[in-house]
Amino acid sequence: MNNEIILVTAPNEAARNFIRLLMYKKLSFAVLTNSAQEEKKVRRLGVQHVIRMDTAFAHKWSLPNAAVGRIFLFENSMNLTCRFLQICRPWTQKPITIITQQNHPRGVYRGMGANHIVFTIKGEVGFLLNEERAAVN
Repeated sequence: MNNEIILVTAPNEAARNFIRLLMYKKLSFAVLTNSAQEEKKVRRLGVQHVIRMDTAFAHKWSLPNAAVGRIFLFENSMNLTCRFLQICRPWTQKPITIITQQNHPRGVYRGMGANHIVFTIKGEVGFLLNEERAAVN
C-alpha cells in the first residue's frame, strides 16, 4: 500500500477541477499554498489537508508530516511556480509536473527540477491521473 500523498497547488480553476477529481478518486493529497484566500477556496471544496507556507522565508520551509509522492504545480505566475518548485524538489524523488497555460521557456522549470511541463489551453489535465496509476502499477 502506498502511503504517499500527492501535492497540488491550486491557483486557478483547472487546478480546482483537478482537486475535485482527486477527491472523487479518493486519492491522498494535500494542497500547497502561500495565500489565505486560496486556502479558503480549496477548503470550501472540501479539501482536508492544506499546507500554507510563507514562500519568502526559506528558514520556514519544512517537510510536510507525510511522505510526498507526485507533485502537480499549476502555474499562475512563473515566479511563484519557480519558488514552489525550489521548495518541493527536495521533498520527493517522484516526478514533479508543471501545468501551464503560458508559453514560458520550459528549460527554466526543467533546470529547477521539474520532470514534466504540460501546456494546456483549456485546463483539461485529468489524464495526469492515468499516468499516476501507471507509475504505481
